[in-house]
Amino acid sequence: MLTFEEKLEIIESFPQLQRKDVSLGRVNFHYPDSVMDKKTVVYHLHPNGNGFVYAGQLPAAATDDKGMVNIRDYSAEDLRSLITGSIRYLSNETGAPEKTTAEQAIIGDEQEERWIGPDDHVLILVHEDELWNVYSGLNLEAAFESYKEAEEYMKEEGFTRK
Repeated sequence: MLTFEEKLEIIESFPQLQRKDVSLGRVNFHYPDSVMDKKTVVYHLHPNGNGFVYAGQLPAAATDDKGMVNIRDYSAEDLRSLITGSIRYLSNETGAPEKTTAEQAIIGDEQEERWIGPDDHVLILVHEDELWNVYSGLNLEAAFESYKEAEEYMKEEGFTRK
């Protein structure tokens, strides 16, 4: 688990966020350029290391009913990735990346994630019919029975969640 200071250092590395000190030593970080009413990205980061990041409807983020993710046990890489996703989500009026017609044909209404890798190559991970399928454009790259297997594959190949 990262310490409060380590989490602060990571969060403060995002210049687009503004720090707001709140009660009991807790800290919030706002994204003033949000195109949505929601502006808080980091909520109640506490000196004990607990805190929340707004994930909205980002795929594969276990959120509460307010769209927040508890970051108590997050690694540095996962925290950076979640904050980056939150800022992207709050930067887009629809709250989701635009999909090409080909991507829409593959994804439809299924749960999906975008992963970026070497040379900015994008793979799309789609949960469909109890499998986790990895697509490169219209081509099926791989299929996995669990999210964990798919995630391990993506990381081994040098990809990170967008």
